[in-house]
Amino acid sequence: MYEFFKKAIKWLGWLVLIVSAILVIWLFKDGTLSDFERFKTWVAQYKILSPLIFTLIQIIQVVLPIIPGGVTTIVGFAVFGFWQGLLYNSIGIIIGSIILFDLVQSFGRKFILLFVKEETFKKYEAKLESPGYERFFIFCMISPVSPADLMVMVTGLTNMSLKKFTMIMIWTKPISVIGYNLIWELGGKWAYYLFGFTKK
Repeated sequence: MYEFFKKAIKWLGWLVLIVSAILVIWLFKDGTLSDFERFKTWVAQYKILSPLIFTLIQIIQVVLPIIPGGVTTIVGFAVFGFWQGLLYNSIGIIIGSIILFDLVQSFGRKFILLFVKEETFKKYEAKLESPGYERFFIFCMISPVSPADLMVMVTGLTNMSLKKFTMIMIWTKPISVIGYNLIWELGGKWAYYLFGFTKK
């Protein structure tokens, strides 16, 4: 049964990617994505539901790491603006991380191996032996380019309390979310500069 779930999650990941690609293509053809102002208007029509749905998506993409979280993070900033985007991204990722941490504490290594290859898991599990692991974990949570979900799962194997983990998430996740947004913006500007593109 365990191997069945492991394979099912792998195929679900591919299915999510395919469905996401089809949805993006459809929204482009429909004109919703090609005209970003129209896209924002489309999202805004749902009023209070928009931030709730977005936050829920961020929670799900952390708990079930088969959705590309970087994409949803950037969409949050683009649609809701900087401050609201930061708020909704941070809330969703923090809640999702807490749930993920608690699941690993409850179900252990078998839960992690549903999503992560064993050799990859062992590579990061080995870091648990280092005396400075907690500082390393905090650094990874601040960094916008670290394998955050994997580090959350590995840390769930330690004796860190849920309260302490939650406090670390509250202080670090907004920083990493801002960092990811800055990297995306700077990357876009460099692309325009290097390839000679001009914004209309």
